[in-house]
Amino acid sequence: MISYIIRRLIAAVILLLVVTAVTFGIFFILPKLAGQTADQLAQQYIGKNPTPEDIEAVKRNLGLDDPVYLQYWDFIKGIVSGATYERGPSTVRCDMPCFGYSFKTNMEVWPQLVDRLPITISLAIGAAVLWLVSGIVVGVISALKPGSFFDRAAMGGALAGVSLPIFFTAQLFLLLFSYKLEIFGRTYVPFTENPSQWANTLFLPWCSLALLYAAIYARLTRSGMLEAMSEDFIRTARAKGLRERRVVAKHGLRAALTPIVTVFGMDIGLLLGGAVITESVYSLHGIGEYAVQSIVANDLPPILGVTLLAAFFVVFLNLVVDLLYAVVDPRVRVS
Repeated sequence: MISYIIRRLIAAVILLLVVTAVTFGIFFILPKLAGQTADQLAQQYIGKNPTPEDIEAVKRNLGLDDPVYLQYWDFIKGIVSGATYERGPSTVRCDMPCFGYSFKTNMEVWPQLVDRLPITISLAIGAAVLWLVSGIVVGVISALKPGSFFDRAAMGGALAGVSLPIFFTAQLFLLLFSYKLEIFGRTYVPFTENPSQWANTLFLPWCSLALLYAAIYARLTRSGMLEAMSEDFIRTARAKGLRERRVVAKHGLRAALTPIVTVFGMDIGLLLGGAVITESVYSLHGIGEYAVQSIVANDLPPILGVTLLAAFFVVFLNLVVDLLYAVVDPRVRVS
C-alpha cells in the first residue's frame, strides 16, 4: 500500500508539471507561434495605451525575449522558490508560491487567492454535503422500488434538475427567497464572525449547486444499485439470512459507491477551483469571481494562478479517490 501511495504521489507531481507546461504554452508559446512579437505580447498584457517603458518592464519581468525553456524554468522556479520583480528603480520579492503580480491592481496574486479561497471552500463543501446525501438517498430508494410512483417522480425531478441551468435556478432562488421573502441574506459573513449568518448567506448558493448535482448523483446511484442488487454476492448474503437493511447498506450500496466516489472527486475538485456562475450570481468574492474578473480584464497572472490552483485540487482529490477505492470496495483490496 505504501509503494502504491508513493507511485501515485509521483504520478500526481508529474501530472501537475504537465498541466503547468500546457498552461504556460497556451499563454506564452501559442501567441508567438501565431506570429506575435514580444512587444505585442507585452502590450496585450498591459492594456490600452501603454508607454514604451511599460512594455519594456513587462518584457523584462516576464522574460519574453528569453528562450522558451528559460521562460518556463523561471515560471516553475517562481512557483517553487519565489521570484524577484523590478518596479522602476526598486525591486520587490514575491514569496513562494509566486504567480506574479496583477497587471491591473499591482497586487500579488497568491495572497488574493488565499483571501478568496475560504469562500469557495465553504460553498463547495456545503453544497457537496447536500447533493451527496440527498442524491444517494433518493437513488437508493428508487433502486429498491423500481417502477414505483416514487421512482418515476424522483427520476423525473432528477431530469428537471439536470436540465435547468444554474444561472436560472440561482437567480430564481435569489429573487424569491432573498428579495421577495427576505429569508436569506445577500452579504457573505465569515464563519469565524457569525456561524449562523454564514450558513444563512450560503444556503441559497448551496441549494443552487445541490439541485444540479443531486439529480446527477441520484441517477448514478440508482443505476449502480440496480446493477449491484442483481449480483451473485447479494443473493448469497440473503441466503445466509442477513437482514435486508444490512444487505442493502453493507453489500449493495458499497458496491455501487465506486463510480460515485470517482465522480465526486472530480466534481469537488472542479468546484474548489471556482464555482464561476454561482459566485457571480450571488456576488460571492471567491475564486470563480476572481477568475471572471481577470479574464474580462485580460489579466494574465491571476488567470494562471486560478488555473494551476484548480488543477492542483483536481489532481489531489483524484489521488484521494484512488485511496478511497480500497475502503469503499473490498474487491479493490483483493486485486
